[in-house]
Amino acid sequence: MSCPLPKDRIERVSAWGMNTHTTGYVFRPTTVAGIQEALDTARQHGRFVALRGSGCSYGDASLGAENVVLDITRMNRILSWDPIKGVAECEPGVTIKQLWQYTLGDGWWPYVVSGTMFPTLAGAAAMNIHGKNNFRVGTIGDHILEFDLLLPSGELRTCSREQDPELFHAAIGGFGMLGVFTRIKIELKKVYSGHLRVTPIGVKNWREMFSEFDKHLPDSDYLVGWVDCFGAGAASGRGQIHRADYLKPGEDTIPAQTLQVAHQELPDTLFGLLPKSIMWKFIKPFTNDLGMRLINSLKYLSSVTLTQGKVHDVTHAGFAFLLDYVPGWKYAYLPDGLIQYQSFIPKETAEKCFADQLALCQKRGIVPYLGVFKRHKTDPFLMTHSVDGYSFALDFKITQKNRAALWALAAELDALVLAAGGRFYFAKDITLHPDRLQSYLAEERVQRFLALKQQLDPESLLQTDLFRRIFGKK
Repeated sequence: MSCPLPKDRIERVSAWGMNTHTTGYVFRPTTVAGIQEALDTARQHGRFVALRGSGCSYGDASLGAENVVLDITRMNRILSWDPIKGVAECEPGVTIKQLWQYTLGDGWWPYVVSGTMFPTLAGAAAMNIHGKNNFRVGTIGDHILEFDLLLPSGELRTCSREQDPELFHAAIGGFGMLGVFTRIKIELKKVYSGHLRVTPIGVKNWREMFSEFDKHLPDSDYLVGWVDCFGAGAASGRGQIHRADYLKPGEDTIPAQTLQVAHQELPDTLFGLLPKSIMWKFIKPFTNDLGMRLINSLKYLSSVTLTQGKVHDVTHAGFAFLLDYVPGWKYAYLPDGLIQYQSFIPKETAEKCFADQLALCQKRGIVPYLGVFKRHKTDPFLMTHSVDGYSFALDFKITQKNRAALWALAAELDALVLAAGGRFYFAKDITLHPDRLQSYLAEERVQRFLALKQQLDPESLLQTDLFRRIFGKK
């Protein structure tokens, strides 16, 4: 029987995509002992615990309706930094932004970053984030050397590839269901400039998108494709690829300047005049089918005319963190928010699957306003979402009118993904339902994960709305 918790702990907690909101009892510990106290309090009151970092998951991955939400953002100290080896030890609430700003002056950049710099390292590890260089360097988990994990029992375990390797490979990508990261040791990449050399490549359709990716894969450091999702028929898959490469020693004549944090800071005004913080208000009138069709068409025309092949240098932050370039851009999707539907498809079936996805969206009259295309490789983590293939991320605007139809469309997209041997990414999801995931839930690796959770968390103290939605746990 659950008992009341202090009312002053009750807060409204939202998904990053603003597509779902819950209330929970929020605890913000500053020590490992504080984490344990929050877990004990939840247990005593018959509540589950949802772990939360910066709340950058699009859906309900860090929500716990009417339960305890354990927010680790106040545990945000960098515990040690070795500028010779490029190894940092951090508390779980350290953000990607804090990390790169601390290390870049010494010539080190995180191997893997997301499209925004605000996730915590614990959240990034729990979701095993990937970047535009996944095909080259893998996920963030591939560069975590060691971590401490506080189990629901109160036991603190140190895990690495050599020490407790089973838990190491299960907790990374385990979406916070096995324990709480309390310390993360991570390696960074040596860089010799604060710039990347970027080459834009316009493509006319899916065939060109795939062939250009294949051509550049062997010798590029980053590759990412933008897709105009309104392109149909022979123009389906049209868009632009951005290739980026690290500068070699000596190519940057002023590295002491470009490696400074101030040089990396994203501008806070447009053309030096208009504050970017209010830009979303100017974008909002265009967040409809007509406006986004126009914007996508203009961007595509620019990609095959004005910018085609024009090599230029961009800061690491400018290339990596496009989601931060216009602060608060997601508010243009208010009042109902957005979802991102991201699927990972093996290389053998990816082109047809992605073409079929866009055709289905267009047929249903719900076209994504943004499409992002990446290349991936497999990784050794138990609950990996990655494949030897490609991913396609689709941003959909939610309205009161289209919500039911959008969820129905997602179900149809799920069928295409599963038929193609694909996978989903829980950091983005809000629409998956176990009735459509029987083949996934029956996978041996998923059963191993659930068995490990039963062993480490027999009470199932650690739960989120996502976990209950996908696995039916209560």
